[in-house]
Amino acid sequence: MPDADPDAGPDTRPDVANLPGGARAALEAVLMVIDEPATATALAAGLDLTVDVVEGLLEELQREYNGYTVNAPDVDDASFNGFSATARGFELRNIAGGWRIYSRAEFADIVGGFVLEGQTARLTQAALETLAVIAYRQPVSRARVSAIRGVNVDSVVRTLTQRGLIEDSGTDPESGAILYRTTSYFLERMGIGSVAELPQLSPHLPGLEGIEEFYDAGRM
Repeated sequence: MPDADPDAGPDTRPDVANLPGGARAALEAVLMVIDEPATATALAAGLDLTVDVVEGLLEELQREYNGYTVNAPDVDDASFNGFSATARGFELRNIAGGWRIYSRAEFADIVGGFVLEGQTARLTQAALETLAVIAYRQPVSRARVSAIRGVNVDSVVRTLTQRGLIEDSGTDPESGAILYRTTSYFLERMGIGSVAELPQLSPHLPGLEGIEEFYDAGRM
């Protein structure tokens, strides 16, 4: 661990080994409250543990949440160590370069209905369609997105940028137009590690039935 800052005062954090459940439980407590994926290095620094120890604990927790299966003679010992043979409603994922706890994908409809009930800050259909085009064609200019959708998307692109879902990806070398791509926050919200894992959204978004013709890399 790095040397402490002499001007920072004494470290009053408790030794995680002396807490109920030890380092494993301390790591779990931190994972329950972070609002974005954290690297094993960042978690190790926050808990005053080595990266190797944290990586081992992360893998252990991931197995437990997925429903660690044990042989009959080992059931009592597994139960004592916190393992179960039933998957939880949540899982630990390594997403966008870091670790975070997410609700399990099988419960997406239930969780989505509960969280979004009565909320008004959802993306409009136009925003969803524009986001889908950018996600599948990135990096892409507003002009190209407008051509694909057949409508002006300037205001929608501003909204998606403000929401942190897309970002400036430089300029087109020929036209000088600003290009847009999805952000790590987009990957986090989608629960995927890269755009290569994107599901085929176009069948579910009216108005994008012909988007496949724009998939080839030669058309910008």
